[in-house]
Amino acid sequence: MEIINWSSIIEALLFTAGDEGLSLKQISEVIEVENHLVKEMIENLRQDYEQDQNRGLTIVQLAGTYQIVTKKENAAYLKRLVDSPSTTALSQAALETLAIIAYKQPITRAEIEEIRGVKTERPLQTLTAKALIKEIGRAEGTGRAYLYGTTKEFLDYFGLRSLEELPPLPEKVNEEYVQAEADLFFERFQETIDSKV
Repeated sequence: MEIINWSSIIEALLFTAGDEGLSLKQISEVIEVENHLVKEMIENLRQDYEQDQNRGLTIVQLAGTYQIVTKKENAAYLKRLVDSPSTTALSQAALETLAIIAYKQPITRAEIEEIRGVKTERPLQTLTAKALIKEIGRAEGTGRAYLYGTTKEFLDYFGLRSLEELPPLPEKVNEEYVQAEADLFFERFQETIDSKV
């Protein structure tokens, strides 16, 4: 009979869920194990993380969900990484994600991914680390996903007094026109960012 490595499974689930985390109920339903046993497994995994000084991660419970996060003692190094010149330029994926949030906020990660057609966890982490976006609440309904919006730093960074100063989106629906406008917007967006570096 195959032995199931529950710790490995829970770790993989939490990693995949990213900053949205998973509730005890969600994990319990996925692995088909009772809540109290799942809670015990998560606590054992958290203790393993905490006791192993060679690990930079741990598990926390925030707003009813469990998440894998970095350990506080490494914060100074993470800040250096975020602040280092080599990480100041935003990728095309981060720019696209930022533009979507700026125009559609408040918006969930799932809604952003639906618009972009690809996963957006890493761009969201980058934009959050640069304080250009933040979690501004929770969506109604199942899972209560985080809602993202831009920050005051976003406005400052792009020299805007308010979101009303964002350039208007094109009204034409011609796909080639929209793509050309989007490319131009992202190009100008990148030029603005580069000029601030």
